[in-house]
Amino acid sequence: MSDQKSKIEVASYKGRRLHPVLKVFLALVLLGALVFGTLFGLVLSGAHDDVNGNPQIMIVLGCQLHEWGPSVLLQDRLNRALDYWKDHPDMIIVVSGGQGDNEPTSEARGMADYLIAHGVEEDHILLEDRSHNTNQNLRYSISLIAEEGYDPTADIMVVSNGFHLTRVRMLWDRAACDNLSTLAAPTSHFPSRLKMYIREPIALVKSFVLDR
Repeated sequence: MSDQKSKIEVASYKGRRLHPVLKVFLALVLLGALVFGTLFGLVLSGAHDDVNGNPQIMIVLGCQLHEWGPSVLLQDRLNRALDYWKDHPDMIIVVSGGQGDNEPTSEARGMADYLIAHGVEEDHILLEDRSHNTNQNLRYSISLIAEEGYDPTADIMVVSNGFHLTRVRMLWDRAACDNLSTLAAPTSHFPSRLKMYIREPIALVKSFVLDR
């Protein structure tokens, strides 16, 4: 009797097969998770300082500007830049970022005001105030550096939050020579850090495809 019951249970189990549509859906979910995991790993791998040569120009990438001043993410970038500048006070600092619809002025202007308030001389700051994405940040900043009589092929440092730097390096390789150093600012606001580390793998794909 027991053997017959086991056979019935085995036969019943074998008969429960996944619907083909469900199989395809689960396969796509698994593939998506693997792709996202790989991209997430790339983002994490780029979140570090990488200083090469002797950079004389620093580009600080813009982020949200509020009526009361730079957002927490942007303050993180500016404070990291200031930490480095204190030991290299002769550096030229390019602040890069245009004005969004919900911003009181250009991000570049807000960043310059913050740096000046913390001791940087205004004649050491160049404002790139036209860009609205990372690709434009880099390309317009390189053009500005050349227009102001500096060498855009010299060693240059870019400052942004760590999650951003893998994409920065990819876009820099397309826009300029192999002369990049990076400083990874912390992301002190935890909700923003969580949001950006989820968003950035998608942004990396977008930039890879569209930012040419």
